[in-house]
Amino acid sequence: MDVRSRIGRWGAALVLILAGACAKKKEEPPPPPPPAVIVAVAAAMDVPVTFESVAQTVAEDTVDIKARVAGVLLTQQFEEGKRVTKGAVLFTIDPQEYEAALLAAKARLAKAEADLKLAKEQVTVRAAEAAVEQAKAKLRKATEDVNRLTPLAAADAVPEQDLDTAKAALDVAKADLDAAEANLVNAKLMEEVGVLVTTAAVEGAKADVTQAELDLSYCTITSPIDGLVGRALVSTGNLVGRGESTLIATVSTVDPIRASFTISEQEYLRLGKAGKEKEDPAPFHLTLADGTPYPHEGKFVVAEREVDIRTGTLVVEARFPNAEGLLRPGQFGRVKVVAETIKGAVVIPRRAVMEQQSAKVVYVVKEDKTVEMRTVTLGERFEDGVVVREGVKAGEGVKAGESVIVEGMMKARPGQPVTPTAGKPAGAGGGEQ
Repeated sequence: MDVRSRIGRWGAALVLILAGACAKKKEEPPPPPPPAVIVAVAAAMDVPVTFESVAQTVAEDTVDIKARVAGVLLTQQFEEGKRVTKGAVLFTIDPQEYEAALLAAKARLAKAEADLKLAKEQVTVRAAEAAVEQAKAKLRKATEDVNRLTPLAAADAVPEQDLDTAKAALDVAKADLDAAEANLVNAKLMEEVGVLVTTAAVEGAKADVTQAELDLSYCTITSPIDGLVGRALVSTGNLVGRGESTLIATVSTVDPIRASFTISEQEYLRLGKAGKEKEDPAPFHLTLADGTPYPHEGKFVVAEREVDIRTGTLVVEARFPNAEGLLRPGQFGRVKVVAETIKGAVVIPRRAVMEQQSAKVVYVVKEDKTVEMRTVTLGERFEDGVVVREGVKAGEGVKAGESVIVEGMMKARPGQPVTPTAGKPAGAGGGEQ
């Protein structure tokens, strides 16, 4: 084959190769469409801010029933685990010893009252007063004798010895009067002391009677409150109260009943501010251990005096009505309260939030269907959504009405177009909790 023929064949082959290449280029598929994503619209709504905590029910009043006197437990007059009313008899202790003590105390009182009556009769004082009057009469007689004999003796009408005898009798009469008056003072003093002593004895005897009556009353043990009584801790026939009071049962009030739980210092401050701004504080809701909601709302009662410095929390109690007796002390549940309501908050689904380098980001689909990544600061959760507080940078964040990607984020790229499909709006509920 000559050179010209070879060149011709090569040229024909080259033409065929170029023609094939052009044909393949024309058969390549078009570029893929923008990735499909599901979006949700950021909604503006009023978001309730709730606090929820594990709670335990506690009785408002719990009273330990104790035997306050020593004796044999005779009877038990209640059904364990049932409600009792204030004043209902729970136990009785053998009263014979205390009945005898009461009779003896009453006898001592009667004797003391008799002694007091005798002390007030003033017999000794009246006798002393009579002796004084008698001594005064003798003194008057002796004085008259001296006065009568003195002029007679001067005139030698009577012997001088008679005058001396009369003067001696006068001195004796004066001494007798002084002694009688001293005896009267002493009698009055002794009588006053006797009255005081017997009065004290009467008061002491009355106190003994009161104590004996009190001890006897302790033999009948009653419930001091309306409430729920527990198990009897001592069986009848046992000796109780010997040496110290014996715990024999416990009674607790159950209507109303309290739920005790802990909240953080920040939650307490928020709840406190909300309570001051409202005339009617927010009600508390209780969920029982089996997940069922308790049918009655509770009201705030008290917060602990101080914050626990180890945990930064404090104990709070809410009171719940419990007329049906469904709640008993020691039950567990969850307490929830709406502390405040954020007006017009921007809410997006929690599924729209991703984490990149410890920052929270969302993909916003703009009006031209291109994707923009924004770093946001999140707030409270609400149903399956979360509140967008603001953007990390000025002008960022998410505004109400904007669309955020909730599914297909891995396929989206900032600045690239997507094909959005509407999904469930934020805060519609039924999603992730």
